[in-house]
Amino acid sequence: MADLFGFRFTRIKDDKNKEKFTLPSEQDGTIDVAGGGFFGQILDTDGRERTEQDLIRRYREIALHPECDMAIEDIVNEAIVANELKDAVRINIDQLPYGKDIRVKIEDEFKQVLRLLNFNTKGHDIFRRWYVDGRMFYQKIIDRDSPKKGITELKYIDPRKIKKIREVRKKRPEGAGPNMLTVVDEFVEYYLFNEKGVSGTTSGTGIKIAPDTISFCPSGLIDQNKNIVLSYLHKAIKPTNQLRMIEDSAVIYRIARAPERRIFKIDVGNLPKAKAEQYLRDVMARYRNKLVYDASTGEIRDDRNYMSMLEDFWLPSREGGRGTDISTLPGGQNLGETADIEYFRAKLYRSLNVPVSRLEGSQGFSLGRSTEITRDELKFTKFVQRLRKKFTELFNDILRTQLVLKQIINEQDWQSIKETIQYDFIQDGHFAELKDTELLMERLRLADTMRDYVGKYFSVEYIRKNVLKQNEREIEDMNKQIKKEIDDGVISVPQQDMQMEDKE
Repeated sequence: MADLFGFRFTRIKDDKNKEKFTLPSEQDGTIDVAGGGFFGQILDTDGRERTEQDLIRRYREIALHPECDMAIEDIVNEAIVANELKDAVRINIDQLPYGKDIRVKIEDEFKQVLRLLNFNTKGHDIFRRWYVDGRMFYQKIIDRDSPKKGITELKYIDPRKIKKIREVRKKRPEGAGPNMLTVVDEFVEYYLFNEKGVSGTTSGTGIKIAPDTISFCPSGLIDQNKNIVLSYLHKAIKPTNQLRMIEDSAVIYRIARAPERRIFKIDVGNLPKAKAEQYLRDVMARYRNKLVYDASTGEIRDDRNYMSMLEDFWLPSREGGRGTDISTLPGGQNLGETADIEYFRAKLYRSLNVPVSRLEGSQGFSLGRSTEITRDELKFTKFVQRLRKKFTELFNDILRTQLVLKQIINEQDWQSIKETIQYDFIQDGHFAELKDTELLMERLRLADTMRDYVGKYFSVEYIRKNVLKQNEREIEDMNKQIKKEIDDGVISVPQQDMQMEDKE
């Protein structure tokens, strides 16, 4: 039982399936705890134990790496297309078993949801935050005095400060032996919020929040062993670290091996070791004194520069050798070789399902036929479509609360229609336009071929819905526009088409 938005909700108990020894496995990282507290989960990502907070922090760190950021931007730009004339996403409810008035109300409420999220302006940032963190939480705020107004505000919650908890209470059946399984008596779900962060050390501390107050959208990826939600960047942790290390090592090697250093072999004759070393230091000091002009003060300064590993080498030479000798130690070879860096960069892109061809910034983009798209781009498009499908769970949860509070539909109605609600995202400009044009041309050719069979094997409505792919609203709008243009004399309808409409 929970109080939410001024209403009281109770769990419906099913006597038929009351005794259960286990609960369904949640795919959103919910922690099952015994009554009275909870314990955090730990995931080992790189050889060290890390909490979920550290895991999210690691995702955000690698997202700032230039190559990783470029790959993320490719994904987000494909998923959320900004357009100043159209909404970034629209709802498609043509399959709902409701009349026009209800469908219009649902569309209006979805537009209100987009306004609450400020999605048309911040849709790119919202999707990127969800993609990087792997989860997203919003608090739904309503007016308790008049809940029929619906949601008045949506507040983003840092996922490091909140966690979904399922508190389970079990009991042993009467007369059961010590080896019998315990059955689930009841369970309560809630969100635990702690301003300092929710981890294994905060055992039960925090604010308990009712589930319907929070809108939770996970990535859909989960570690089955640890029951922790993962981000789509999880596979990129190792390639990003490898790329960073190989870049750092390449820079260090190039700096260390770039200069050509001299080797001084100084003849010390038969001097003892101590005097030979002193003589060598004196020679070094004599030739390493430099007069330096200080541009800031205008003075000439005498700087004494001693030998370092990156500079010249001074070696003593005993009597019987060739005497004092100066030779040159060449610098490193193939300092411009970057094949290893390119390998790890391509590996990073593959880990994020981004086509490696997008690494080449100077590579041109062909605006040819859409049938000429490469297989990698096709796989990438399907991957982005899956991301969109999982991200729409955020819209579903907020829209459900909005429709139920405003009494447009009830909870039972929502459960029956939620699978039929679809969302249409704006496609990327040039390629989408070419693809739609080609599809429309093929549909028109097919419709023209079926023209002689209308009224015999097919109806006009069948062709419009299944061949031309027009939904009910488009058909209704087209009929109104055609009738208006006919009445205004803009177009004329052939007698054959008039007979088809009469049959229809």
